[in-house]
Amino acid sequence: MTRSGGRPTALLLTGVGRYADPWHPFPETTAALAGLLADAGIAVEVANDVDAALARLDPADLWPDLLAVNVGLPRDGRPSPGTVGAMRGLERWIEAGLPLLACHVSSTSFVDSQAWEEALGGRWVRGTSMHPEYGPAKILVQGCSGPLAGGIPDFEVQDERYSWLRTSPDVKVHAMHRHEGTLHPLLWSRTRGGARSFYDALGHDAASFEAPEHLEMLRRAIAWLVPDAGMQVAEYRNTAARPTQTPPTR
Repeated sequence: MTRSGGRPTALLLTGVGRYADPWHPFPETTAALAGLLADAGIAVEVANDVDAALARLDPADLWPDLLAVNVGLPRDGRPSPGTVGAMRGLERWIEAGLPLLACHVSSTSFVDSQAWEEALGGRWVRGTSMHPEYGPAKILVQGCSGPLAGGIPDFEVQDERYSWLRTSPDVKVHAMHRHEGTLHPLLWSRTRGGARSFYDALGHDAASFEAPEHLEMLRRAIAWLVPDAGMQVAEYRNTAARPTQTPPTR
């Protein structure tokens, strides 16, 4: 059963207002995520005020079935989350063990909540983490990590390759990349008690969501996070023609 008793719901936080930045086209990546959630049979609410939406999570009777996060790091000198209510809402969600999907630059955000890193299983560390220049990325899928990645081949995608993220030792890594002789986790899941989280460090722009292998892993992650959506994890078959991808002008 869903929390509402009907169609599963998701609250999708996007990079608007103080959570936007000049480098990430949040409207296009959030649209891609919203489309994947809708295709899974999930009713999606895209929030136009991140802190206000988080504050709404404080009363338990308003909880959706999934919290999906695609936000940037505020650079206005204020806390993140930005209000007492927003902090309380985020941390109540995490304490309740409810499912969490987070993408790309979201690992830089909510720096004033230790619970955010614990739920995510890692984060971007300023001064340590980095990424090579945007461009073709070879993604190494860890098929042996379980059904979220099983049968999906390695693939190439136009994206940023986050490197030297801080990760918890108990995350299950589903895809990596190699940079300067080191393997760096990119997509991982974490189970903490009965709680489930999935982080996808890919997704800089819409080109990332043109890779069918990337889309398949996200579909499986959504099915794992929201079993009531009724999606099935099936054997991967790539029947789509790969589009030509052109790096953006930056």
